[in-house]
Amino acid sequence: MKRREFSLSTASVVAASALTLPVANTAMAQARQFKEGKDFKRLDKPVAPDAPAGKVDVIEFFWYSCPHCNAFEPVLDAWVKAAPKDLSVRRMPVAFNASFVPQQKLYYTLEGMGKLEELHAKVFRAIHVEKQKLAKDDEILAWVTKQGVDAAKFKEVYGSFSVSNQVRRASQLQEAYGVEGVPSMGVAGKFYTDGTMAGSMQTVLQVVEHLAATARKG
Repeated sequence: MKRREFSLSTASVVAASALTLPVANTAMAQARQFKEGKDFKRLDKPVAPDAPAGKVDVIEFFWYSCPHCNAFEPVLDAWVKAAPKDLSVRRMPVAFNASFVPQQKLYYTLEGMGKLEELHAKVFRAIHVEKQKLAKDDEILAWVTKQGVDAAKFKEVYGSFSVSNQVRRASQLQEAYGVEGVPSMGVAGKFYTDGTMAGSMQTVLQVVEHLAATARKG
């Protein structure tokens, strides 16, 4: 989903074809040469990677209410589990306007409480399958409480300085990478790719592996 398509009504921009995630053809992927300016772009100003020594920093930029991100999530999850061990993969919620901030805070609060693995996929399901509204603070609090999360603790972390800092950092990286739509990927503080550039999100993951290999070479 591109930046210009964002609105309060995400349903208006959903196209079934855009959600298609074709299975990769390994032989074709190996034969294809990914090109800068077509399949990915190199950042004009590199970003300092935030990954352990010896690891390649990989970021998925996403938005919980984005149908494309919902479709991509299980594909990404499977890829992360099988990805090279030297990739440090993390998700980063975007905000193209102030209405996105509560979901950014939701993500970082779940992470801070150690609940992300348990509830991350459930947030997507609540929004896209169960059609629940999770866009405002009170809606989010009501939902997490129903999931058995300590409401008082959640409110404390949700409104904390730590979460505010993480939200600020996410917005800085979003701008630094020039994110125009989600889902999209940043690699090693140097490269950016998305489904529009690569042709599909499955191909994006192949591009990420190619860029990681490039980053390893320095």
